[in-house]
Amino acid sequence: MDTVIVLLNRDLRVHDHPALTAACEGARAVIPLFVLDEAVPAGHRRGFLLECLADLRASFQARGGDLIVRHGDVVTETMKLVRGTGAEAVFASADVSLLARNRQDRLARERISYQLFPGVTVVPPGTLKPSGGGDHYRVFTPYWRSWSRHRHRPVLAAPHRVPTPQDLDAGRLPGPARQQPVPGGETAARDRARRWIRRDLPGYADGHDDLAGDRTSHLSPYLRFGCLSPLELAHLAAGGEAFLRQLCWRDFHHQVTYAFPRINREDYRPRGHRWRDDEDALQAWREGMTGLPIVDAGMRQLLTEGWMHNRARLIVASYLVKVLGIDWRAGARHFFEHLLDGDVANNSGNWQWVAGTGNDTRPNRGFNPLRQAQRFDPAGEYVRRYVPELTDVPAAHMHQPWRLSTPPSGYPRPML
Repeated sequence: MDTVIVLLNRDLRVHDHPALTAACEGARAVIPLFVLDEAVPAGHRRGFLLECLADLRASFQARGGDLIVRHGDVVTETMKLVRGTGAEAVFASADVSLLARNRQDRLARERISYQLFPGVTVVPPGTLKPSGGGDHYRVFTPYWRSWSRHRHRPVLAAPHRVPTPQDLDAGRLPGPARQQPVPGGETAARDRARRWIRRDLPGYADGHDDLAGDRTSHLSPYLRFGCLSPLELAHLAAGGEAFLRQLCWRDFHHQVTYAFPRINREDYRPRGHRWRDDEDALQAWREGMTGLPIVDAGMRQLLTEGWMHNRARLIVASYLVKVLGIDWRAGARHFFEHLLDGDVANNSGNWQWVAGTGNDTRPNRGFNPLRQAQRFDPAGEYVRRYVPELTDVPAAHMHQPWRLSTPPSGYPRPML
């Protein structure tokens, strides 16, 4: 082929990028394209995304190419570039959300060769099927067994050269409006992955639930934007079963979303829930002002860092849906707006799991937030880090907040 456009979305990297590799191997000219669509809300991820794109542009320029940036509707802008360059094909990484599927369907109807490649997950979503029938796995454990046995495709090296036409307008890339809590981009992602695997992977199984210790990888924002290949990360973490299970959970939710793309809107398994409409309680939860210290610490970490410890996510989500009785969709929307790693498959899949409408085999499971705090933040260090009003409060009182006869100034009494 003469010219191929590589349409980028959640694959902002040059290493182990099947669509990019195929284009560089099979075409005389390769046009890496990213379209900033203002109609798609990016929430607090926008600044992080812009840093990812700036880093990616530098990687392409180091290989003789460039990142072409356009603004507007993805399909419209892609087809404008097709017509303007005479491109013969559009290559892209396959995705699973309803928005992505609609975009893929629109491009497939255009008069252009449109090819989809793997790369967003370790194992492509439709690859593994239950032996007893069905189009996807509904329970994690049998999926994990099948996933663990699956033979992976090879990890691909970054192309040495990306031959982008020199006379093509690269387009404007805005700078982030403010400094990000974590640096975006493939360069930062690969550096963090190497350091974390060398230093912390051996202790991950024992320490990843320790709230104050914070020994999780913090790689999820980079996986969300494809700054890291999940397959390459799985290879690097070989032998670390507890961490590989987390990557498998990510794949699991993607294959569920592939089969049920309305996962962010509808109950995967409707159970007749009657949710409470309590805007005051919901707002207190959003702001980290419930009066329950462990819940408030998690919610404030989300607001300040755009991230939350995995154990805290379970605690605050269970409190919203199982204690306050508020619809999981309200919590999922708040998470999606603020999380750097917020994506449809994992965010909605995990919220539905907690709510009992998703893939949990024990739909009535709940997480007692006080017992969780006693177990995973026994000294109260995590709470003090994010709830400064409680700096001088003993941990025993944090874990039994009704013992605070007079709460510290500015901190509320427990809602319940």
